[in-house]
Amino acid sequence: MGQTQATELFRVLSDPTRRGLFERLSREGDLTVSALTAGAHVSQPSVSEHLKALRSAGLVTDERHGRQVFYRAQPDGLAPLMDWLGHYEGFWRERFNQMENLLREMD
Repeated sequence: MGQTQATELFRVLSDPTRRGLFERLSREGDLTVSALTAGAHVSQPSVSEHLKALRSAGLVTDERHGRQVFYRAQPDGLAPLMDWLGHYEGFWRERFNQMENLLREMD
């Protein structure tokens, strides 16, 4: 299940507009579609579709206040990617340690 989630997150975040929306929500906090559209340089329907994809991937939530819907970034949604990257962190740390030892031996 974790691999499927990571694959979905990579797919969703591969789009620069989606990444930008997620990053903006992470920085600025809760925003409406109209506020996000103002800074996204894409149409409101396009922003709504991108938010739908981000929501389905667990990266944003929405909350209705009267007529307005506010979107909020969910950084915890990145957990499957962090798990995936954690595997490679150990891999590269080991490789760098081996290289450091080799360089010391060469001196």
